[in-house]
Amino acid sequence: MQKKLLTAAVASVLAAPCIALAQTAASVEVYGTVYPTFGHVKYGDGFTGRDMQFNNGNPIPSTLVQATPVPAMSKWDVQAPSSNFGVRGRESLGAGLTAWFQIEQNAPLERESTQAVTVSSRNSAAGIQGGWGNVFVGQWTTPWADLDSLWAIGQVSVFGPVTSLIGRRETTGTAPNPAAAVNKACTTNQIPPGGFAVPAAGTNECDATVGGGGVGHAFWRRASDMIRYTSPAFSGLTFDAMYQVPELKTVSISTGAAGGTTFTAEPSMMSASLKWSGMGGRARVGAAIDRHKDFTSIGGTDKGYALKGGFNFGVVDVGAAYENITYQCQGFGSTAATGLIGASATSGADLPALCGTSGDVKSKIWALAASVPVGLGAVKAFYSKASAMTGAISVGSTGAKEWGLGYDHRFSKRTSLGIEYTKIDNERNAQFTWTGMAPNQTATGASNTPVFGSSVTWVFVGMVHRF
Repeated sequence: MQKKLLTAAVASVLAAPCIALAQTAASVEVYGTVYPTFGHVKYGDGFTGRDMQFNNGNPIPSTLVQATPVPAMSKWDVQAPSSNFGVRGRESLGAGLTAWFQIEQNAPLERESTQAVTVSSRNSAAGIQGGWGNVFVGQWTTPWADLDSLWAIGQVSVFGPVTSLIGRRETTGTAPNPAAAVNKACTTNQIPPGGFAVPAAGTNECDATVGGGGVGHAFWRRASDMIRYTSPAFSGLTFDAMYQVPELKTVSISTGAAGGTTFTAEPSMMSASLKWSGMGGRARVGAAIDRHKDFTSIGGTDKGYALKGGFNFGVVDVGAAYENITYQCQGFGSTAATGLIGASATSGADLPALCGTSGDVKSKIWALAASVPVGLGAVKAFYSKASAMTGAISVGSTGAKEWGLGYDHRFSKRTSLGIEYTKIDNERNAQFTWTGMAPNQTATGASNTPVFGSSVTWVFVGMVHRF
């Protein structure tokens, strides 16, 4: 009875009378997970800007002013990152077909502007499923992102390496459009993923659409405007493929460079994975490939592959992950002889920010996790490392290390309570952190991304409740 009342309430909030009328035979339900957390956060010493010595002789505008040291600070905080609720339903269509939908959004449990609380801000889609598989459209985590369920068993609550180091921070939404202002738009106050902060407006520093593309953009994505196919399991083997359409395609945009070079931006992406589970679920392994067209540079395709999996030995459950990502830096100049984008000697002026020259930027990240059963709970631990990006990038020392140790006690299938100590050690020009953390130690307190080189330590007690 309570679930029916909750379903009706949420349906009215969403202003969807059709959903309310469809609530028959338990075909529609309300669900969710909340993560109320109380703890102590410390931001280590850092700097307001990047270190000049790592710019390979090509300083970018925000580094022309000497970086100011920022002292460490600690404070208490209440967090509820990734808390969510939603409505989902299924209907049998006959002939082995099922229609389904899901509408999900964040439920931060705290009034902070850092949380996205709009309707359907999380996995939301509709589709048809049959013996041949499942086809659906909407907004959903990519096959690349979904591989993390195979290995990420080492953290308490959600404070682990996924979307902090693994995947280089979370990104939700449409594909970026680097055509705006010739790949250097700086129009929002979002924080780009991968360890780079937003500079002051007008410094021409941002990559593509801020927070969506550019050097170091996140491969862990919840893609909007997508269509996806998931195969049925064949002897434990499942195939997934997703395509994010080029909604922001543009035609004949001029760079304003010498020669009046024009180009067409067609930002889109594809993600595919192959997963296998066997031995009663004890063994699990998966591989994924992604291709992101026109995300960092017009005419360039960023690509990557990931290997993730784990094995439950009974006395310990272990997991491991490895990601290898390549971002393409390209200018927009061309020569009559080659006609190639990026071939001009002057095309460096059109390079995306943080690109030192035309060429590839490489990123490698790996992680280990373990969970040891103890009574009704488990001791959990993880370690992850993001190596500094190499190649054509104009700034170095962009890596980080992250580790955590905790205990999680399960009271029931729905409720658990845990404690964890976890830390991210950022290199001099890195700014990795967890989603929704407390504001940093700067005077304005407007950003929850640490200043350059600041480590983040988080000691907390957290509850997880599913309904």
